[in-house]
Order: sequence, then structure tokens, then C-alpha cells
Amino acid sequence: MNGEVCVIARDGQHEVEIKRSRFVCTVARVDEVEAAAALIARVRKAGPGANHHCTALRIGDPETGEMTVRSNDDGEPAGTAGVPMLEVLARRNLTDVVAVVSRWFGGVKLGAGGLVRAYSGALAETLDAVGTLRRVRHRELLVAVPHDLAGRLEHDLRNSPYRLQDIDYGTDVTLTVAVTEADRDAFGAWLAERTGGEVEALDAGTRDLYLP
Repeated sequence: MNGEVCVIARDGQHEVEIKRSRFVCTVARVDEVEAAAALIARVRKAGPGANHHCTALRIGDPETGEMTVRSNDDGEPAGTAGVPMLEVLARRNLTDVVAVVSRWFGGVKLGAGGLVRAYSGALAETLDAVGTLRRVRHRELLVAVPHDLAGRLEHDLRNSPYRLQDIDYGTDVTLTVAVTEADRDAFGAWLAERTGGEVEALDAGTRDLYLP
């Protein structure tokens, strides 16, 4: 990993079979523990015949360390299911994600090492299938300009490296622009050049964008 915080690109499900046992992995993006618990409950209800529903979740901000991290082996030998799944999520620096691997036992014991490989492998394959996005933190800046200047500025923004998020038409036209912290000074200079220094951007706080 290069250290960038990531999220899954979409919710999804993937199935593998190992020595006649079925492993069905479900992943979903969630931003609170209650949503993760609800997803786990839905998976359990949808697969009542499964022998185990093992889980792992990471929710929060890895950059600040304010994270909720949990795993559950759900009856499998301790450390053979939930923890390996959690390690897969951590290695990929994923957050705001819950994973459930449901197992239907096929009659052949896998042993501790085999279980670790099965649960972590099922999750890794599922993550490969759904894909991931980078979570990039931006500053949201508000730029208010008269109507007669708005069209040209909008055009210039759409052809710039800065991300135009919204346009609000009122007494003035307010353009909402997302800029990374590293690009903030450069954007200020860019804006001054196009408005003769007459317009300043107001900081509206942080905004996370999810990018390929």
C-alpha cells in the first residue's frame, strides 16, 4: 500500500469453493457501526443454513487513528477467520467497510492454516472484484462572483485541475470548488489571476472525494 486511505468502489458478493465448503463473502460500504450490524444481520437472515458467518469491519479515519475495528470468528477456531479478514482490510488501508464470509461446511476439515487462507482469500478475491477508490480529503471553497463573470469562471474551472462541485444561482453565483490542501495556495493564485484579485474563496470545511 502507498498509504492512501481507500474505500470499496461498490457493495458486492463473491463465492469460492474449497474442499467442498462454500465460502460466500459479502462486502458493503458503511459509515457507522449500526449500519454494519444491520448488514451482518441481513446476511445471517439470508443464509440460515450456513455454519458460520465470520465478520470484520473498519470504520473511521486511519489518518487520525479514530477507528472502530472489530472481528468475529463466529464459532471457527479463534484467530482463523475474523482476524485474517481484518488483516486483509488493513493491508489495503480500507475504511468504512464491513465484510461477512458465510461458510457452508462441506465435510472436509481445513485445519487452522487452511481456514486462515480460505477466509482471507475469499475476502481478497471479493475486494478485487468490487474494486477500490482512493479517499482524498479536500477543502471545500466557496467562490461568489457576479452573474456576468460566472460563465467564464465556470468554463475556466472545468478546464482546470480543480474540481467544480456545485453552482448556486442567487444574487451572485456561488461556485463550490474542492481543492486539496497541497493545491490551496495555487488555487488562490489561479483565482486572483482570473478575477483581478477582486474575489476571494471562503473556506467551507473539509470534503472527502472518492477517486479512481
